[in-house]
Amino acid sequence: MSFIKSKGFKYFKNLVIGVGASLVMLGALGKINNYEWGGLAITVGLVTEAILFFFLGVLGPEKDYYWEKLYPGLDAYGSNISPLAEGETSGASRALNADAVEDRLGGMLHELQGMSASLGSLKALQEVDFSETSEQVKTMHNFYTKMNEAMGTLSSTVEDTKQYKEQIESLNRNLSGLNTVYGNVLGAFNQGTKA
Repeated sequence: MSFIKSKGFKYFKNLVIGVGASLVMLGALGKINNYEWGGLAITVGLVTEAILFFFLGVLGPEKDYYWEKLYPGLDAYGSNISPLAEGETSGASRALNADAVEDRLGGMLHELQGMSASLGSLKALQEVDFSETSEQVKTMHNFYTKMNEAMGTLSSTVEDTKQYKEQIESLNRNLSGLNTVYGNVLGAFNQGTKA
């Protein structure tokens, strides 16, 4: 039985099935078009297929999926299968296995969602038109250069404004002093004219 389950036998079986099916189809084509070889081809193809189907019936189906690892008892005929969360209470190991399977499935789902988001981002990035980007970068560079120049000018203007303010304050003090002197002169002049 180990020969029947080998990869070589499976490949040979699939090859013979494919060749037999193609002979049946070519034979049918030859019969429909009334070619001389049509009858022989369809006969050979159908006999090959009949022998293969006989062997497929005798050998039994191949197990491709191992569901019994996920659902213990699945391969036992007439077994009472309960959900993973309940399971047979043969100990904590079964619950741990169910939890492990659920954790793995949850982790795989999370990874698939992350991959889906990443692929969506990559697709959006692929659809972006970068043809005008270098021109936009140059424009932004010029804008930042002019902004820096304006900030430098503004900084020197602030210094000039401080000096101007100090000069105005000095001028106000001088004017206040002059007003006092002028007020004294006017007061003296008014007293001199009254006397």
